[in-house]
Amino acid sequence: MEIITCLVIAVVAFAGGIVGGRYLLRNLLKKQENAAQNKAKQILKDAENNADLLKKNKLLEAKEKFLQLKSEHEQELNQKNIGISQRENTLKQKEQSLNQKLENQNRKEQELDTQKKHFEKQTEIVVKKQQEVEVLKNQHISQLEAIAGLSADEAKSQIVANLKEEARSTAMAQIKDIVDEAKLTAAKEAKKVVIQTIQRTATESAIENTVSIFNIDNDEIKGRIIGREGRNIRALEAATGIEIIVDDTPEAIILSGFDPVRREIARLALHRLVTDGRIHPARIEEVVAKTQKQIEEEIVEIGERTVIDLGIHGLHPELIRMVGRMRYRSSYGQNLLQHSREVANFCATMASELGLNAKMAKRAGLLHDIGKVPDDNPELPHAILGMQLAEKYKEHPEICNAIGAHHDEIEMTSMISPIIQACDAISGARPGARREIVESYIKRLKELESLALSYPGVEKTFAIQAGRELRVVVESEKISDAQSEILAADISNRIQTEMTYPGQIKVTVIRETRSVAYAK
Repeated sequence: MEIITCLVIAVVAFAGGIVGGRYLLRNLLKKQENAAQNKAKQILKDAENNADLLKKNKLLEAKEKFLQLKSEHEQELNQKNIGISQRENTLKQKEQSLNQKLENQNRKEQELDTQKKHFEKQTEIVVKKQQEVEVLKNQHISQLEAIAGLSADEAKSQIVANLKEEARSTAMAQIKDIVDEAKLTAAKEAKKVVIQTIQRTATESAIENTVSIFNIDNDEIKGRIIGREGRNIRALEAATGIEIIVDDTPEAIILSGFDPVRREIARLALHRLVTDGRIHPARIEEVVAKTQKQIEEEIVEIGERTVIDLGIHGLHPELIRMVGRMRYRSSYGQNLLQHSREVANFCATMASELGLNAKMAKRAGLLHDIGKVPDDNPELPHAILGMQLAEKYKEHPEICNAIGAHHDEIEMTSMISPIIQACDAISGARPGARREIVESYIKRLKELESLALSYPGVEKTFAIQAGRELRVVVESEKISDAQSEILAADISNRIQTEMTYPGQIKVTVIRETRSVAYAK
């Protein structure tokens, strides 16, 4: 019984708990719902407040932007109004100026009309006077014809015949006097023209030598230039063909060679190597190649600068390059470019004195020794070779004749040819201008190199040590070691039989083999 009571109580309690729990849960959910609704209302209220604030801010920004655009538009309008005002003022000024000009023009036209009427009146008066004079003249002629018994035409014929005879006698006498005077003064005038030409061109004496001095900061650089076992100096001599003398001379290295171009290449290459600090055979060959290219560009630049300085136009580019190469050539010790510029100025001066074409004479004077520049065709005289080059590059026939005839190889056919010949003699005959010994010495060295270069398989030849040694560089693919010895003997025997030279000449044949591979 108690158990049933307990169970009933438990069931009742459980049911009451469920009912109470549901009631509490419902109240809790209701509170949460009310809180959520309150929160939502608060969010909506805040959102409305923020929206109003943003709206006000946007309105303020829009107003500021509008005011700014309005201000800019007003400034632009003001500027345009100012520009329009300025244009209106300019137009008004031009209108006033035109009106003033029109008034002046009208006034001048009125003055011209007045002058024209006055001139017409004067013309009528002059015509009447001329008619009266003509009538009086005819009356006078009629009276003279009646007195002399001759007509006017017959009298004129007699007077003209008498005047012709008198004029002929006077002219013959004057011609005889002029011829006699010309014979006496011709030589004097010719000397005067030559002296004036020489005096108006002042140049220095130019003597070329075969040695250049390369100055260095200290003697330690000499050891680096020589290199281990002399490899560097041998590579430099083989690449340039110049003998490099490193002796006890303090802070100086001597570059010896007869070719000024080679000496200049060697000097510039040495300067680059010493400045860079990297001195080894591969670097030496690279620097010498770059220097040779630089010298070629400099030759063209020298030629262009020369023709510009002399005012010569329309010269062929190849002739300009040859003019630049004159800088590194000599004629009996006289610099060829300096000599040619000097002759060009002489010719222009002398042609002007004689009333000839000065520009053509100057052009011919600059090109007269162009045949000394090329190394080919050595059997032709330089005047004939220069004439052929001028003809090849379409120079004027008178210029070609002047070049070819300045040493009497061909007949002179133009007026400027004797001028070129005379000016060439004037330039070369100055005291100290030329030195025969140097020219013959350089010619002997060139012949020495050309003799060795005529053999097949020879790549380069260099005459060094003032012609006492000839170095011959051969191609290793064509010449073997045994053939090198035979070639040295053949060249030395041919030198003995064909050339005249002091002392003895050492012939050195150089054959080099290189093996090159690339690691990739």
